[in-house]
Amino acid sequence: MAALCTEEMELVAVTGKEVGRTEPYRGREGMRQYLADVERVWEELRVTPSTVQQDGERLLVVGRVYVRSRELGIRDLPAGWVWRLRDGRFVRGEVFADPDDARARFVELAPA
Repeated sequence: MAALCTEEMELVAVTGKEVGRTEPYRGREGMRQYLADVERVWEELRVTPSTVQQDGERLLVVGRVYVRSRELGIRDLPAGWVWRLRDGRFVRGEVFADPDDARARFVELAPA
């Protein structure tokens, strides 16, 4: 996953908030840190995409996230992800607990 990121990539993710992170994950090393945080917080994480839509350099993924942790319990929630791409690499990712918010953000990012 880190190999698919640009050095300036930013990822805003719920897991960051769970570990007390206030800044986005940045670059390839940031993606590695995000994956390490996911492993530290969740004993099990399953992402099940149901739809994927790409328009130019924008990517929308809508689906569900199942996570399990002794401390935080079990969550099985709808979710959405919006990625901005450049040359097939991730530039920015945003995770949304509400798929409708992800859809709205995807439309907002459309070129004028």
